[in-house]
Amino acid sequence: MNAALVTALIVFFVLSVPVGVAIGLAAIVGVSFFSPLPLLVIPQKIFTSLDSFPLLAVPFFILAGNLMTSGGVSRRLVNFAKSLVGGVQGGLGATCVVTCMIFASISGSSVATTFAIGAILVPAMARHNYPVPMAATIQASSAELGVIIPPSVPLIIYGVATETSITQLFMAGIGPGLLIATALVVMTQVWCRIKGIGKSDGDDSEPVLKSFLDAFWALMLPVIILGGIYGGIFTPTEAAAVSVVYALVIGLFVYREMSIADLPRIFRAATISTVAIMLIIATAGLFSFLVALSGLPGVVGSWAKGFFESPMSFLLFVNILLLLVGMFVETSAAILVLGPILAPIAIGYGIDPVHFGMVIVINLALGMITPPLGVNLFAAAQVARIPVQRMFVPLIVPFCVILSMLLLITYVPQISLFFRDLFT
Repeated sequence: MNAALVTALIVFFVLSVPVGVAIGLAAIVGVSFFSPLPLLVIPQKIFTSLDSFPLLAVPFFILAGNLMTSGGVSRRLVNFAKSLVGGVQGGLGATCVVTCMIFASISGSSVATTFAIGAILVPAMARHNYPVPMAATIQASSAELGVIIPPSVPLIIYGVATETSITQLFMAGIGPGLLIATALVVMTQVWCRIKGIGKSDGDDSEPVLKSFLDAFWALMLPVIILGGIYGGIFTPTEAAAVSVVYALVIGLFVYREMSIADLPRIFRAATISTVAIMLIIATAGLFSFLVALSGLPGVVGSWAKGFFESPMSFLLFVNILLLLVGMFVETSAAILVLGPILAPIAIGYGIDPVHFGMVIVINLALGMITPPLGVNLFAAAQVARIPVQRMFVPLIVPFCVILSMLLLITYVPQISLFFRDLFT
């Protein structure tokens, strides 16, 4: 059955069948023709895959991100970040990184971050003589912080798929997120100096205090969410619900840049995004059940232990595998299919499952800025109104920077585990 499942999945991918549908069809083929199981198991496993309290956080965080995008938060966060780091050469690029980091702690989505922040900063960088492909590339690579900085939808999905504490995963995302953000800020500074651009980036910056007060209510949201989770006041799912209410209140009554008439559009967009992710989760749950039933994890585990002598060599293999997978497979699907297979093997090597979760998510985040899938690339190209091919050459710079940080995070577990160990 293993060969049938994998072959069917590859065939459907090659035929460009949507990811969620491809996984579901491959699983149905496996049940129908290569398994003694009754067909009734298909709806049962699809239902039980979604019957999870932690998964409620996914639609809530998606909705909160959409509400914040429409409620005037993006512009205020950009102004605040610019007041902090925008006064030097390359300051607009650094502003993009810092704003994406802050917005990531609100939306949990890299694509939402790309559209919300890129719509403001990509044109601004172009006006300051940044080459448009370079500006779009900085935006796309910075937006991947949306799946690393908590709250992160892929971290929630990994936690559900591998039965790992989502709260601990959120804590583990802080260190790698700050490290990658710092590396990207340094990259923009050096890049701009080499190219001789961005010398007037500090023009029109607001005083820090003024921009902070203007963005105060937006900045309070990650404080409330993460403070509540780490302080044990509420669970990640409850925090997601709180974030929706908070985003709704400040958008309607504090910033007043969103009206009741905007809500159907916002809810519709959030629903479409949620349905796409939930379809993948549902079908991947059925697929993972069949994979586990076939004994594939045990076979792969035995092979890995016989082939890789140390945790370091196994982690190198995982990095190479996931970098390739991330180029072709959507992040949620890759986590749901590979997470339950690879995580037990990692634990067998003595690798902390929380640290391993960060390795998986950061690897797949790189896939968001690499062709041919590269959802962040296409989103940034759409914002910048350029062909995505024009971003391929400048993409080499941030790709190498993030890859080097990934290797550091992979082999220095304390970068991920410091805050987890500090608070638990």
